[in-house]
Amino acid sequence: MDPVKAIFVFVATVFFVMSPLMSGGFSGFDPGQFPIPQDDPPVQPAGYAFSIWGLIYIWLLVSAGVGLFQRARDETWEPARLPLFLSLAPGAAWIGVAQISPVWASVLLWWMLAMALWALARTPFTDRWTFQAPVAVYAGWLTAASWVSVGLLGAGYGLVFGPVVWALIALAGALVTGAAVLLALDRAPEYGGALVWALVGVIVANATTTPLVAFAAIAGVVLIGLLTVRTAT
Repeated sequence: MDPVKAIFVFVATVFFVMSPLMSGGFSGFDPGQFPIPQDDPPVQPAGYAFSIWGLIYIWLLVSAGVGLFQRARDETWEPARLPLFLSLAPGAAWIGVAQISPVWASVLLWWMLAMALWALARTPFTDRWTFQAPVAVYAGWLTAASWVSVGLLGAGYGLVFGPVVWALIALAGALVTGAAVLLALDRAPEYGGALVWALVGVIVANATTTPLVAFAAIAGVVLIGLLTVRTAT
């Protein structure tokens, strides 16, 4: 088995992990990047929730290292490598894109998500903790982030509805996507765990300000939580 794809994934992962340092980091879209400034939008999880990126970066880097130095010629790892590369390589530029354009950042997020889900579906049943699990957490958080971007764009550009309705639309989209992935895969509970983490962040952000959104996120935690437990048994 040719190790070239393993090398590409490793290099892409290194650049992906280094991207916050190379681009100055990302602490959220500037409210002024939208025609209707988005100050404290209800669709966005509480700030602490974004700390999951530390776990994602470290776990993906460990996975890439194992993939290159221990599983470079393992045919069970091979099917997931191309889609993972296609997610991580352009993902290394995401922060830079987000600092320029929320619209193109959203487009790129959806591309990254699509490729991450493709990679997750092709991860092997073996080596769960060094391949399937880190990709699952990455894909789970991207599911939440992609739908958050939809809610931000809808509210920020004043597309028919206000911020609360767009937050509910984004939550519904994330729940449908998450449920479909968990039911289709019937494995990778780490995917559901990352999505639940994001939903709890939405609850915390809205508990005292927008109860309707918080209650919707609670319902989402119950649904995704049950499906996650189902995949773990």
